[in-house]
Amino acid sequence: MQYLICFDMDRVLVDHMSTWQYVYDQLEISNADAFNLYNQGLLDEWDWLKMDLNLIKTKYPDIDDDSLRARCKGTPLMAGLKECLSWLIENGHEVAIVSGGMQETAREISCMFPSDKPWSKRWGGINPHWGLETVFHVFTNGWLRKSDGGIDDYGRYQVQMNGKGTIVQMLQRRLGIPLERTVSIGDSAGDIGMFEQSGLSICFNPWDEQPVAIAGTTIRDKDLRLVLKCIQDFIKA
Repeated sequence: MQYLICFDMDRVLVDHMSTWQYVYDQLEISNADAFNLYNQGLLDEWDWLKMDLNLIKTKYPDIDDDSLRARCKGTPLMAGLKECLSWLIENGHEVAIVSGGMQETAREISCMFPSDKPWSKRWGGINPHWGLETVFHVFTNGWLRKSDGGIDDYGRYQVQMNGKGTIVQMLQRRLGIPLERTVSIGDSAGDIGMFEQSGLSICFNPWDEQPVAIAGTTIRDKDLRLVLKCIQDFIKA
């Protein structure tokens, strides 16, 4: 029987607090001003994304899509990632990445699991960079490539901080997989919406205790093989 498995990315698939922060560190810039405005309720997520892209382009006026993608290279992946995701795919389950994290990092992870179909534009697909398609469903944020290879002023905004549950519901409808056969894995309050739409919710490497109170189970050790064991037990039950 097929299950839908939905993963957050930052601090879950990636062993780093933020894929965006990883890129900022490579660029030696800080988005603290935008972060503080957002926390004060003075900036919404869409404008925060545009402000961050403007910050990058202001410091690096000549930066293009390829060079910004290159800054994502080397993002540390979580222990047990390949074993966990490989088992899910090999056993016929649907896997989704639902994250406000960096699109390029999600693309690199998803391309570890290529599809045998040629690339095509689809809901939940990746961009055609390198011409690869994936069996994953990918929903992330990031930037848009201009026709000349530059970076657009407007970002790619697919995932709202508190809107992940809606994406899970849409996946369930499109794939014909009910809530009872859905598993969600996340680390923060932003993942509670996914948890509420899942038969099994796993708070992995928790950011704080808020999602722990909602999740069905909590795993504090940073090893996705423990998540896999939990999913396997749930499927067998």
